[in-house]
Amino acid sequence: NLVVMAAGMGSRFGGLKQVEPVGPNGEFIIDYSIYDAIKAGFNKVVFIIKEENLNDFKESIGNRINKYIDVEYAFQKITDVPEWFDVPKERTKPWGTTHALMNIIGVVNEPFAVINSDDFYGREAFEIIAQHLSNVKNNGEKPQFCMAGYLLKNTVTEYGAVNRGVCNVNTQGHLINIVETRGIVPIGNGKAEYPLGDKKGVLNLDSIVSMNCWGFTPDIFKGLEKGLCDFLANIGENPMKAEYYLPFSVDEQNKQGNCDVRVYPTQEIWQGVTYPEDKPRVKDAIRDLIASGQYPNKLWN
Repeated sequence: NLVVMAAGMGSRFGGLKQVEPVGPNGEFIIDYSIYDAIKAGFNKVVFIIKEENLNDFKESIGNRINKYIDVEYAFQKITDVPEWFDVPKERTKPWGTTHALMNIIGVVNEPFAVINSDDFYGREAFEIIAQHLSNVKNNGEKPQFCMAGYLLKNTVTEYGAVNRGVCNVNTQGHLINIVETRGIVPIGNGKAEYPLGDKKGVLNLDSIVSMNCWGFTPDIFKGLEKGLCDFLANIGENPMKAEYYLPFSVDEQNKQGNCDVRVYPTQEIWQGVTYPEDKPRVKDAIRDLIASGQYPNKLWN
């Protein structure tokens, strides 16, 4: 299964009908991800969306791909929280990507990959996740998850700072931890810097970062549920905006020894629209991949 977290699409783009195409025949970034996933061997996609966006989502995306892959939908609702938690009346935004993934419990019962809807990952990412998931064995040991690890230099933009989960990986290729790092800006000579108190921290541009491209088994759900409960119980002084992100939950489970996460480095260049100025760059990248034969000019016949 491929799980696509798309509940934020409508709010970020002002409605699904306003999502700007990046392909020559109206294709969105999400179309290229689905196409790559099919080529890598995935046979079902589950979209996590807002229920009120269902008809627009089907019209814009779902109906044109359901001839090529099985499609299901799950809905992220702000009210899907433990009974003991009181949702602030003024809050309209759900509780982050960990909360989003909780909504596929009972829908997905097999090993699955997880991606963001508006990130371009490249085909190799889907191939390495599919290869890992096809070899997962439930042998009583702790769950074996995985992640496609991108080089920081392949995920930055010239138009401003980015936030990335910087990964520490041991010599066997297993995740040690993820450090959420904000305000990263390339500075040349293979380096980037970020705010660190009154000073600047420095990163190597060959550092491995997480772009939310994961491979899981259903074992992940127990840890997600516990982590979300702990998050809500200790939400603190910012209940209107606080979110519990998927990398945080995976990092916690990994540190507690409840899972093992294999990191597979990829040379793929991540594409996304962090700033409006990024849109032409993404379109140019897609055009070049079409010219090289990676994709047909018309993705879906």
